[in-house]
Amino acid sequence: MLHRKQFLTLLGSLFIGATLVSCGGNDTGAPGTAAEATSAAFPSRPVRIIVPFGAGGLADVTMRLAGEPLSIALGQPVVIENRPGAGGVAATTTMLGADPDGYTLIVLTNGSTIAETQFDDLPYDITKDLRPVSALAWFDLVLMTSPDSGVSTLQELLARATEREGGLRIATINPGSTQHLSAELFKSRADIPGTVISYRTTPDVLGALLRGEVDLAIDAYTALKGAIESGQAVPLAVTGDVRSAALPNVPTVAEAGIPDYVVTGWNAIYTHAATPDAVVERLNREFATVTALPDIQTRFAELGVEARGSTPDEIQQRLLSDIVKWREVMVAANLAGQ
Repeated sequence: MLHRKQFLTLLGSLFIGATLVSCGGNDTGAPGTAAEATSAAFPSRPVRIIVPFGAGGLADVTMRLAGEPLSIALGQPVVIENRPGAGGVAATTTMLGADPDGYTLIVLTNGSTIAETQFDDLPYDITKDLRPVSALAWFDLVLMTSPDSGVSTLQELLARATEREGGLRIATINPGSTQHLSAELFKSRADIPGTVISYRTTPDVLGALLRGEVDLAIDAYTALKGAIESGQAVPLAVTGDVRSAALPNVPTVAEAGIPDYVVTGWNAIYTHAATPDAVVERLNREFATVTALPDIQTRFAELGVEARGSTPDEIQQRLLSDIVKWREVMVAANLAGQ
């Protein structure tokens, strides 16, 4: 292990396209077996982490930021491989097709729990076929309106839901996303009429808000940080159970008057269910070390994200509870089994 000064020197040169953390790379080591993956030998070759999203997204950026100090801690390169699409099915199938030796990991998100209900023919069961390693990142969503809306609080906006035929128009990204279901949950908890309008990308959501096509947009702070800082979007509330460090003056949805509404997104590391205990324990220990690094804490916070590890059981319990939570929302919104 390197001394803290050496860590900080290396972290000072960290950037998204770092040599050791390369996009789309393949595991170049020889195939291994579970028998060789002991606490003493692991890792003896590069570790691959599959991200079920394209480059530049929150899961991708945070994993790449953590990737270089993780490679230092493990003593081997960490290769990030992007496999977006199909609700993470392709990425998860790829991970499960690799040897269960800890050399192939995957980033799961709260969106992974939505896919469990959204698709009724998944070729795997994430509650049984995958094994938790550690949480990595935690983040809230932000409820935003246009500066031309004439409102400055969530309650003022909600009043419009009863004044206009059809209620509020709420913009989110694609159907079945955490943002989309958070909007459905918001309508239910606030007990207001409204329509959730789905757009393909976050820039499309922002464009609809600026054109006055919608009254409210719900997305991650990271995705619309620039728009908020420039005044193009006005934050009314955050979805977590406490205020965001990135927006300390913005109340939570509960503080703004809607009780029993909390949505906290997360990214976590999982691997094959048959991975040996010693390997999972080593990986968990190193993720705990990396997420506690001051530089990682700072860089994540700049994105509106909290870097925080967990025990395998803690993140597994969160995954299981979110499956139940979002299943109820999807059934109510007639989105289950699409």
